[in-house]
Amino acid sequence: MPWQEVSTMSLRHEFVVLAEAKETNMRALCQRFGISPKTGYKWLARYRAAGANALVDHSRRPQDSPRRTASEIESTVVRLRVQHPAWGARKLRRRLCDLGQQDLPCPSTFHAILQRHDLIDSAESHKHQAWVRFEHEAPNQLWQMDFKGHFALVQGRCHALTVLDDHARFNLCLQACADERGDTVQQRLTGVLRRYGLPERMTMDNGSPWGNDEAHRYTPLTVWLIRLGIHVSHSRPYHPQTQGKDERFHRTLKVEVLNGPPFRDLAQCQRRFDDWRDIYNLERPHEALGMATPASRYQPSPRGFPETLSPIEYADGDIVRKVQEKGEISYLNRAWRIPKALRGYPVALRYTQTDGLMDVFFCHQKVAQINLQDPK
Repeated sequence: MPWQEVSTMSLRHEFVVLAEAKETNMRALCQRFGISPKTGYKWLARYRAAGANALVDHSRRPQDSPRRTASEIESTVVRLRVQHPAWGARKLRRRLCDLGQQDLPCPSTFHAILQRHDLIDSAESHKHQAWVRFEHEAPNQLWQMDFKGHFALVQGRCHALTVLDDHARFNLCLQACADERGDTVQQRLTGVLRRYGLPERMTMDNGSPWGNDEAHRYTPLTVWLIRLGIHVSHSRPYHPQTQGKDERFHRTLKVEVLNGPPFRDLAQCQRRFDDWRDIYNLERPHEALGMATPASRYQPSPRGFPETLSPIEYADGDIVRKVQEKGEISYLNRAWRIPKALRGYPVALRYTQTDGLMDVFFCHQKVAQINLQDPK
């Protein structure tokens, strides 16, 4: 199959970076990107021989030259800053290093260059503070998912759906959506899961379409994710820091993409999203990653996307009940409330070590607990 039309250069660059990761299943990666192994190995060989420039279909001028003078370095720094006005001195220096620039001055010199050219807002600099960060040990252990607050277009509004890998900060999904409906999210996620595989867990807030409120955390969308074998969790109400990495991604998206004139429509917005996503994943140094790029820390999940869902099965010792239309199950001649999103599905009841308490499971996930000693 040929490369998709979205952005040939983008797909080639992302493909070779992921292919370079240790223990990558090359054949599976080629299948997810819709290319033959022969094509995949061809682009990987070109990348290893000559870097990212070898991935284009036409020649380019070298990005560095011997014995560059100090004035030329300063001009290069200014040009890169103008191209990425939200990047600071450390990011700019690291990006030039990645491009092969030699004999670069220290970050403080970069900062001085930016100051000389009035490219630093002192008030803005004071807003950036160091945070204590926690991250999962490996890619795909946790994905964070959320909608960026919707914003106006010349024609309509955009709801930006974002998915971020907790370990690598790799952006797996940046989609310009017309709404926040569950079927819209499922359609976009299907393409993401086909390309990158299944994560162990996904976390999201308690709002629609992945939750209704703290007491009703399951929706048809999250039921679908659980059936795929993904653990679903929700952030604490009114605690956006639980989704801190995705929230921080939204801030970067706003500064580097959304602070300009409004986009004409969703199509133009998506083209800009696609271009910037490549920069964020493949080029932009990330301070939380020691100035590495997210793509250098990410590799697709070995768990592939199942095109057909397997039947729901439980262990022989489980007590299985079907969730009725009103969101109830019957056990010991009593009705027990179960999340309504599970209507029509079988759930398993399992005794706990506490007398009278039973856990209720849907597939692999605990979704409720019932107390047999509760008179109500």
